[in-house]
Amino acid sequence: MSGVAVLLTGLSGAGKSTITDALVAELEAGGTPVTVLDGDVVRTHLSSELGFSRADRDLNIRRIGWVAGEVVKHGGTAVIAAIAPFEEAREQARALVEAHGRFVLVHLSTPLEVCEARDVKGLYAKARAGEIPTFTGVSDPYEEPVRAELRIDTSVVPLPEAVAQVRAAMAGVGDSTP
Repeated sequence: MSGVAVLLTGLSGAGKSTITDALVAELEAGGTPVTVLDGDVVRTHLSSELGFSRADRDLNIRRIGWVAGEVVKHGGTAVIAAIAPFEEAREQARALVEAHGRFVLVHLSTPLEVCEARDVKGLYAKARAGEIPTFTGVSDPYEEPVRAELRIDTSVVPLPEAVAQVRAAMAGVGDSTP
């Protein structure tokens, strides 16, 4: 059995955690165990010494890619929810996973204005007030993925449809994996 890793990338508030939660619930209800690698949780437990410089952000994503590759190597399913703002680091994560199985990059292309209006953590307000000096989408760049297998704008695609699209991308053409 071949493993698969899905990386949901996008701005803060784009819907990464919401889609991850719904996707994981569906997969687990169907009997598929899932390893979730949430960017915030990984930063707490695996990358707590890292800051938010480009080098540190890239290292964090490479670490996530390595862990996901280990899950995939053993036939598992990994779902990654991370801003992952830089193309090079996403491609390095892809290579680490694809050495062992399938990698699906999902770009949540939700517009900045929508993400900022959601601002569930109050981070955009802090960034606009200068309290967070480097914040993706405000004072730090987000490089749109070049090789995304799927793009979803959560401001127009309902959650059940978004999850169905991700599951279809995970399954691949003629594949019977989840």
